[in-house]
Amino acid sequence: MSPKKSFFCMNTLKQFDAFAKPLEEVQIKTVWGGIVSVVCFLTIVFLMISNLVEFLDNTPTEELFVDTSRNKKLQINFDIIVPKISCDFLVLDAVDNSGETHLQVDHNIYKRRLSLDGQHISDPEKSDDVGSKKINNSTKLVINESNQANNTAEKGHCGSCYGAESPSTPCCNTCDDVKRAYKMKNWDLHPYSIEQCKNQSTQNDMYDKAFKEGCEIFGTLQVNRVSGSFHIAPGTSFSFNHMHVHDVHPFSSSSFNVSHIIRHLSFGQKLESVSSHGGNPLDSTESFAEEGATMFQYYIKIVPTLFQRRDNSIFSTNQFSVTKHTVLSSDSGQSGAPGIFFSYEFSPIMIKLTEKPRLLGHLFTQFLSNISGVFICFWIVDIFMYKVSKVYNIRKKHLPDNNN
Repeated sequence: MSPKKSFFCMNTLKQFDAFAKPLEEVQIKTVWGGIVSVVCFLTIVFLMISNLVEFLDNTPTEELFVDTSRNKKLQINFDIIVPKISCDFLVLDAVDNSGETHLQVDHNIYKRRLSLDGQHISDPEKSDDVGSKKINNSTKLVINESNQANNTAEKGHCGSCYGAESPSTPCCNTCDDVKRAYKMKNWDLHPYSIEQCKNQSTQNDMYDKAFKEGCEIFGTLQVNRVSGSFHIAPGTSFSFNHMHVHDVHPFSSSSFNVSHIIRHLSFGQKLESVSSHGGNPLDSTESFAEEGATMFQYYIKIVPTLFQRRDNSIFSTNQFSVTKHTVLSSDSGQSGAPGIFFSYEFSPIMIKLTEKPRLLGHLFTQFLSNISGVFICFWIVDIFMYKVSKVYNIRKKHLPDNNN
């Protein structure tokens, strides 16, 4: 390109310059102008940092509306440590307002034996045969008794029930038979005085280590999506005359220390974003019983929650709030039984949490708008301050003349 053409192009571009520069000789710099410029710069930096923090913030926005969802099942996720009672003496039961009862639940529930100092003694075990060894409900009780009656007839031996015989339980050949017969009569039983129970070395070993180990119970539980409750309590659970009963013999209720650690408790799908938003208030909480026979009651209000991620995928889960009460139960069981009891109900309001999208273009737009807006505002302030100072200086110069 020739020098003439280059000069012509540069002159042409100068005509489009929207940022005309005044000569330095005509520029006026003042103290007020410097102060305004510093404040302007600090304001721009503060707003840019605020925009950046907001851009990096993961807190979702909230919306409230009436819950019209109709889910059939509710998933309960939990991980609870009871450090003073062995796994053999702890059972998990659940019941809901629809009338469905789960006694000694063992599906998707695992137990891990712990030492008194919290060390793992064994790997987690899923006890698939718990229901066959313990009384689940009246239906299974009748079936088991019928089978035992047939076996008794075949063997030709009929053991004593120690006064608790009935038409459905004429014979008691095992310790469990005697226990069931006594439960039907609502009598107290002391197994060490029963002949059928004296030779059960396995059961005696279980009694011996009842308070020499701890237990971690964790897993998931599927229940109907209605108000209900579940609990972890010592002893054997069964239904008697439409009542839910726990048998803690040969010990008394005051012997059981149900101090516990709730490592995790949630309802529905596990989502880290919801957990960090305060959805699981019981996680990593500890509760200590000052004495035995203590009942811990947790009243939970479940709030259905929809979580929408940045990719517009939607997950259904739940948040909850909780109120805790501690009750000292009596050995007679009139005021309750020792254990950890959770009662839950659903809120009619649903919350929708939406993750805010992160758009770099939006961030840059905020930066530019803040810079330009703040600069214009402080430019107006600078002009105003300059005019005021100029008027003040003029009046100050003429002030001696007026006095004369």
